[in-house]
Amino acid sequence: MIKYKLICLNCDLSFDSWFASSDEFDRLKKRKFLSCHKCNSQRIVKTLMAPKLITKSEIENSNELNSKFKQVNNKIKKYQKFIKDNFEYVGQNFAYEARSIHYNNKKKGRGIYGTASNKEVQELREEGINAETIPWFKDKNN
Repeated sequence: MIKYKLICLNCDLSFDSWFASSDEFDRLKKRKFLSCHKCNSQRIVKTLMAPKLITKSEIENSNELNSKFKQVNNKIKKYQKFIKDNFEYVGQNFAYEARSIHYNNKKKGRGIYGTASNKEVQELREEGINAETIPWFKDKNN
């Protein structure tokens, strides 16, 4: 579901409405099923809307959100620990090292992790090199 702020171009009435998807809004507008509830005009358009972001205080004040946030946090930390324990950290050289492993059969069993830009990851994928981006929390000890 997606919520849009709509405006009637005929009478300038602004109102909110829910749709199954962005495509659903477009489909209903094309079939002329959208109309202003004040003047009955079909000249309805979407306005710019900011996404609803959850703040840290909202998470802390909601037991359900706080619980889910902690679960996700803990899962990411477990993944990080597994990666640190089982793979070699190569830092900023990740793209270079990934290519070196991919194109050199002698290094095939070596697992690595490190830092790469989105562009570098995309280029690796285009070359057929399996590279993934995951969320990463910095150690608080450093």
